[in-house]
Amino acid sequence: MTKLAVIALGGNALLRGDQAGTIEEQEQNTTDTLENLVFLLEDGYNIVITHGNGPQVGNILMRNDAGEEKFGIPQMPLDICVADSQGGIGYMIERMLHNVLKRHNIRRDVVTLVTMVQVDKDDKAFANPTKRVGKTCTREEADKLTREKGWEFREEVKVKDGWRRVVPSPEPISIMNENVVKAMADSGTIVIAAGGGGVPVYFDENNNVRPAEAVVDKDLAGSLLAARIGADEFYILTDVPYVYLNFNRPGQKPVEFLDKSDTVRYLSAGMFAEGSMAPKIRACLQFIEMGGQKSVITEAFKLADKKYGTKITMEYEN
Repeated sequence: MTKLAVIALGGNALLRGDQAGTIEEQEQNTTDTLENLVFLLEDGYNIVITHGNGPQVGNILMRNDAGEEKFGIPQMPLDICVADSQGGIGYMIERMLHNVLKRHNIRRDVVTLVTMVQVDKDDKAFANPTKRVGKTCTREEADKLTREKGWEFREEVKVKDGWRRVVPSPEPISIMNENVVKAMADSGTIVIAAGGGGVPVYFDENNNVRPAEAVVDKDLAGSLLAARIGADEFYILTDVPYVYLNFNRPGQKPVEFLDKSDTVRYLSAGMFAEGSMAPKIRACLQFIEMGGQKSVITEAFKLADKKYGTKITMEYEN
């Protein structure tokens, strides 16, 4: 029976922290990452790819600001910016993947689906925005934008007098068109979907779809997508080869295998940093709790080498 895997590409798989962000850099990073997925295809897997969009949607928001300030071009709302990044990044992944497949003589169709993700309009996250988006500005600029646009800002710890806009990050409830994703993936088509966590939307009292000014965590959305389409495995590609206990502290050590109970215990003990590894761990737990066989967290360029990566399962593998 053909296995189905969902692979969540982290931001570093597309753009490294020390890079300027040119399209040439992003295309090369994307190609290098996709090369590491070839072994899954050669093993007969069907795959769905999802991805982050943090740096890219931040740049889109900066273009929004610059266009309004210099030319009076009306700013687009956050949902349009997320959809914009989904389409652009999806196109880049799709084109680079076609070239990778050609080099390996693999015949697969590839398609990008701009994906809406349903959230609860009453999610508690809307009362406590935490997700930083856009450029860093001064307190004076932040106050001005708060007065003019009603935006909320939080101070940046690492930047003196630096403030960034924060938006809600509600939990995903369902993936729009998930049946379409499943049907295409089951037919062998490689689907790129729910990029950047998807475009967050909700249903109003008339059952109309409305945009939510928010950003959904990409790993939670990818995990939910994987579970809803019946994927066997869920991979999160990040910038470390393993999950570490006591990361950057005395006694640091990598772990290759975790079961649910140990994972929950370590998470409750604060072993995984919030804003870093903890959300990835929760996404992996969500997947196996919803019936998935295995979640894997590893570095993008270590995926093909199966001795790397932390494997999370309901019970320890024999």
